[in-house]
Amino acid sequence: MPRYFTDEHEWIDVEGESATVGITDYAQEQLGDIVFVELPEVGATLDKGGDASVVESVKAASDVYAPISGEVTEVNGALEDDPALVNSSPEEEGWFFRLSISDSSELKGLMDETAYKAFVDSL
Repeated sequence: MPRYFTDEHEWIDVEGESATVGITDYAQEQLGDIVFVELPEVGATLDKGGDASVVESVKAASDVYAPISGEVTEVNGALEDDPALVNSSPEEEGWFFRLSISDSSELKGLMDETAYKAFVDSL
């Protein structure tokens, strides 16, 4: 399953016409202890680069953007009860939402893991 990254520190796993989205380990480290996650509604249509979720930590609130366009098909309800999953497992169990991909060509503008690591190292 290919994984892509954005310069806003979201990751996206693509499996066929579906994608799973979350924030990177780097992002959760910058935010600190996550205390609340606002997830999109199932059925919501998201536009690439548009607001998708909000993450609140003891330090700040931060928007999570849609890395590609699509319709939300599932949200990670476990985050409502345990938002700290984003800290303990940001790139696995702490995923935010899944969506059906509207335009797979939008994936071309995203980074692979090597490019994302180089991007983070340059910050």
